[in-house]
Amino acid sequence: MKKWFSIKGIKEEMSKVFWPKPGELAKNTTIAIVFTTLFALFFILCDLAAAEFFRVVGM
Repeated sequence: MKKWFSIKGIKEEMSKVFWPKPGELAKNTTIAIVFTTLFALFFILCDLAAAEFFRVVGM
């Protein structure tokens, strides 16, 4: 049986986990939401530009 596959092993591994502080968690969450929103807007604009290009070209 593996060492970590026991209650003692699980407790040891959980004590090694780094849990972020609330302020750090909020900052990282905000960064992720802003990045995802900007990424989505970029692809929406690319899609609109491509659609307009194909409309102008006649495809």
